[in-house]
Amino acid sequence: MSIATRESYGKILVQLGEENKAIVVLDADLSKSTKTAEFAKKFPKRFINAGIAEQNLMGMAAGLATTGKIPFASTFAVFATGRAFEVIRNSICYPKLNVKIAATHAGITVGEDGGSHQSIEDLAIMRSLPNMSIIVPADDIETRQAVRAATEIDGPVYIRLGRLGVPQIFDENYQFTFGKGNLLKEGHDITIIGMGMMISRCMQAAERLEKVGIHARVINISTLKPIDEEIIIKAAKETKCIITVEEHSTIGGLGSAVCDVVSMSQPVKVIKIGVNDKFGESGSPEELLEKYGLTTENIYHIAQEAMEDYA
Repeated sequence: MSIATRESYGKILVQLGEENKAIVVLDADLSKSTKTAEFAKKFPKRFINAGIAEQNLMGMAAGLATTGKIPFASTFAVFATGRAFEVIRNSICYPKLNVKIAATHAGITVGEDGGSHQSIEDLAIMRSLPNMSIIVPADDIETRQAVRAATEIDGPVYIRLGRLGVPQIFDENYQFTFGKGNLLKEGHDITIIGMGMMISRCMQAAERLEKVGIHARVINISTLKPIDEEIIIKAAKETKCIITVEEHSTIGGLGSAVCDVVSMSQPVKVIKIGVNDKFGESGSPEELLEKYGLTTENIYHIAQEAMEDYA
């Protein structure tokens, strides 16, 4: 069963709204797509449609945070991080206000909406901001837990959500811990580090590698900032090299964050799989994932080629 993380966000938001009256939700005229419409229907007095005015959306969220509210500001990732960047920087991050930016439709799997709407640089932009925390959940269960955890973090949080349905990775026993990665599979040959919707493909590639005698460790980094340095350094020490996989530009995202960690503490070869300094384009999600090399097959072949250097 596949569920889009934006769907999971909409459902947990209603639940949290019932539990905590301080939670308010704002949207930029996209509530049906971001799934905040469910909250709006249940709590109309705690919902604000800012219209197609993303800078105002973030400014209002900042103002509400100064009154003790916990605002969730939602729109598409390309608008949240691009059009509203200066307001996020100066009105939310600079004063470290308790605003949660839940941005949906991130990455190239927005599909037919095309390159103008496919945000492949949002994580790089948000990573650059002091005081900003970043969460990229992998599936329905992790999304629900991560959004709940975000309400307990004092300060700005960027939550990256997708349009496309993703398979379930975790079961009900899973426990999301902010700032910690998850070891999904043991391995001593090579480490594959992924996040978000790419986790299922990382796991599938590791299973294929196992059949040809390559034991790949798989790590889920759901908190991109602050990143779990301990789990990454341990992998760098115990395996021959690291592959990072992200539905984002290879500049400034997961791969760059991992390189930052290992270059300072445990230098090791890092191969970055992602969108290589290009814009997206119109096409079905699967066609685009294939074109940009974000497939199980490509992860598998790159891992095989990497291991040949250590034969």
